[in-house]
Formats: sequence, structure tokens, C-alpha cells
Amino acid sequence: MNQTFGNQHHPVEIRLKREERALEIDFDDGRTFRLPAELLRVESPSAEVQGHNPSQKTIIAGQRNVAITGVEAVGAYAIRIRFNDGHDTGLYTWDWLYRLGEHQDQIWQDYLANLSARGLTRDAPGAVGVHDLKGCGHTH
Repeated sequence: MNQTFGNQHHPVEIRLKREERALEIDFDDGRTFRLPAELLRVESPSAEVQGHNPSQKTIIAGQRNVAITGVEAVGAYAIRIRFNDGHDTGLYTWDWLYRLGEHQDQIWQDYLANLSARGLTRDAPGAVGVHDLKGCGHTH
């Protein structure tokens, strides 16, 4: 058993799907997970997001359109993901990624509930919606 950081799961292939804003990961047990960039960003294992204990976790809003700009290996135990909002401090271990994939639906529902409870949204502040000012008949 590989004892590197206690990882029980190991990827056999990681694919960055830029257009779909997702990572697709095949693990050695045959499971494949498609992890959206938004989920990866708001569940970053960084201290900035997770804090130093569960009560310090930060709920990150406004990430609906976040994209992955790069992925790099960190030793044989994790990857670092760079996002277009500048975040790049989380080290995503294989087990962290597997847990996100395995429990994705519940983690996502908890995230949406936390946003709602705080009056936050997935949209970035100042994001322009379908009815933007250009071409909607307003004179400036």
C-alpha cells in the first residue's frame, strides 16, 4: 500500500476539460469522476477556504463562471489547480479528489444551502445577467 500522505486512491488519468470547465479523473479502482471547476474552487483544500478546523470554513460565493487555467503535479500525491480568479494554493490529494467525486451531490447541495443561508449567490458581484444594459433600450 502506498503510504504517500495516506492516499488510498490513485488516479490513472486526469483530463482537463477546459470547455466544460471540469476535471475528469479515472481512479485505479475503476471509478471515474467529473469534477466541475466551480466545485473544485469552492471546496479547495486550502487554509483560505477550509480554515484550520471545520468551524472556520469559508463559503466562497460568485464562482459560477470560474475556470481552471492549469493543473500541475505535486510529487506523487496531489495536484495544484490554478483558477482564473487567481486562486492556486490548494493541494488536492488523490483522496481529497476521490471524496469530492464520491460525495459530489451532497457536497454540492450543502454548498448551495450555505450560500442561500447567507444570502449569497453563485454569480460574481456585478455580473451582468441576460438583461444587460447594452441593447435593452436604455439611453445612456
